[in-house]
Amino acid sequence: MKKLFSVMLAVLMLLSATAFAEGEYRVAMISDYADITDQSFNQTTYEACKAFCEAKGVPFTYFKPNTDTTPDRVAMVEKADDEGYNVIVLPGFAFGETIAEVQGEYPNTIFIALEVTEADLGGASLGSNVYSANYKDEQGGFMAGYAAVKMGYTHLGYLGGMAVPAVVRRGYGFVQGADAAAKELGITDQVKVEYVYGNQFVGDADITAYMDTWYQKLGVQCVFACGGGIYTSAAEAAAKVGGKVIGVDTDQSVVIDPNYGEGMTVTSAMKGLAVSVNTMLSEVLAGNFANYGGKMELLGVVSEDPEANYVSLSPTTRFNDSFTQEDYQAMVSKMFKGEITVSDAIDAEPQTAITVNYLGTVK
Repeated sequence: MKKLFSVMLAVLMLLSATAFAEGEYRVAMISDYADITDQSFNQTTYEACKAFCEAKGVPFTYFKPNTDTTPDRVAMVEKADDEGYNVIVLPGFAFGETIAEVQGEYPNTIFIALEVTEADLGGASLGSNVYSANYKDEQGGFMAGYAAVKMGYTHLGYLGGMAVPAVVRRGYGFVQGADAAAKELGITDQVKVEYVYGNQFVGDADITAYMDTWYQKLGVQCVFACGGGIYTSAAEAAAKVGGKVIGVDTDQSVVIDPNYGEGMTVTSAMKGLAVSVNTMLSEVLAGNFANYGGKMELLGVVSEDPEANYVSLSPTTRFNDSFTQEDYQAMVSKMFKGEITVSDAIDAEPQTAITVNYLGTVK
């Protein structure tokens, strides 16, 4: 019986590989728990998928789960399959349990995950029909913290969403970057970082009030808001006092500045979501997915050219005399060459010469 099962499984895998290489592709994207207008993971992924598919003449659509639950995300995978979509793009860690459940049920479907880690899979192994792109969040965080101090901001804030690994790595990278810049400038005694998690990925009145205290009473000048829509609370508070914010994942200046104040966003720590989408969909169409299936890649600084990397500062970064475009390029070059290293450890807070006040969670 076991031998028969093994033969059947081998045949199924062969048929699956043939379908991947020869089939007509239809691409679907499923949003995690937000919508495709979130100015973050979902919107960037959606726009990249849509643009690619339109250019290549490939059918494309997206699905939004009814609730922020694994059963509803699984239901959207089922719906996509029922409607004939055989390449499904899944952005965000929330899809870990979904992938663990559906990858075996839909062997003829290719799943492209963005920022789903081994921990998110809950002990499951990545199937041969799944690829996951992850990003060196600590490197992006470092860039943001380094740039902020070099620009002249000495009292910073880090507002994380939920304390999941990616958000923690981003925050600890931010602290390391601020510390490195302060050491270079000889001002470690003048630089301070307030550090907190909102314990959610959206802003609300409670978190805005907390940010009001930072900006108005503590004198925080610039807050790195890292966690989906939680940036709204930082921006609302900053607008009252002319404060600054740093965006995340995408160039958030396009939504923050028009709605909260021109020039509010000093930079954004971006991930190469669109690059990953374009690369993987191109490989799928070329029949090369077998080279990626079952792999979980960690992507970051891969070049001295800032625009060629999977983590970077936004093109709208407000460079000044103390932190120029050339300074940014020099920093990236040092990271690529290993002259600047950023720890990705999250089991302990980074050791720094600057003062960092770790304040737990807002709620």
